[in-house]
Amino acid sequence: MASAAMVSAASACEITLRSSDTHPEGYPTVVAVEKMGEMLEERSDGRICVEVFHSAQLGEEKDTIEQTQLGVIDLNRVSLGPFNNIIEETKVFSLPYIFRGTDHMHAVVDGEVGEKILNEFQNHQLVGLAYYDGGSRSFYNSQKPITSIEDMEGLKFRVMQSDVFVDMVDALGANATPLPYGEVYSSIQTGVIDGAENNWPSFESSGHYEVAGYYTLDQHLIVPEVLVMSQASWNKLSPEDQELVRQAAKDSVPIMRELWAEREKASEEKVRAAGVEIIDDIDKQPFMDAMNAVYDKHVTSEKLKSLVDEIRAVQ
Repeated sequence: MASAAMVSAASACEITLRSSDTHPEGYPTVVAVEKMGEMLEERSDGRICVEVFHSAQLGEEKDTIEQTQLGVIDLNRVSLGPFNNIIEETKVFSLPYIFRGTDHMHAVVDGEVGEKILNEFQNHQLVGLAYYDGGSRSFYNSQKPITSIEDMEGLKFRVMQSDVFVDMVDALGANATPLPYGEVYSSIQTGVIDGAENNWPSFESSGHYEVAGYYTLDQHLIVPEVLVMSQASWNKLSPEDQELVRQAAKDSVPIMRELWAEREKASEEKVRAAGVEIIDDIDKQPFMDAMNAVYDKHVTSEKLKSLVDEIRAVQ
């Protein structure tokens, strides 16, 4: 009934923007785009609506990026990882241990560096609107507690379809297996892979904690998520409506961050209560030292080196 009501409301608008997200209903990124839609509808006097398709209803991230570039999907909330092989500049946000913590990440994406990288999307049939939080990503697996870099040896981990992610896992002595997010649960369950890496809410909401009983808080990545719009859809809007969309997207960011902090806490409590072994007393330095090879391979152009320096200089 709720779905029917949403479709009915959307059909009453002059412009209905279809938005994709792989995460389930109620997830902070999904709710944030829904809130953005409410703001847009109100500010446009009911002319512009957003219809959110959660739970990968429109496809996994790699496929939805292509559909968004073609204008089939209007809005898309995606992790920056899958963009690494499309937009070179996004690689810097996916570099292991590039951010000192969440506050540092926020300062970077909210500032000049974040704006520079959003602007790069326009060269790929996309408009970068805003950054959302993706939390700290850590390794989990079904085999054993990982207490040191030596424990990574030989384990098979799912990663996003990104060369940076593959090389990161390889540099730690494990085996990287790029897989769509939706295939991870069954792949761990059947032993195709031993585990994956993600944040607290994704580890919990996906049910991966049910099949992977060991979670090591190495926090190797703090990769932002990004909300993008199809350039084709953007071009159909008047300049005034483009500004409404851009501002509503930016105004949804603090809402998302607040929801994210609450969800992280709730997810951690649920995972701990389920009996998952959490390894948080770990020496990160050997993990960080192993990343030198990843930086040497991927930070090759002067542009990327400059971006890395700019990120590190942000206080």
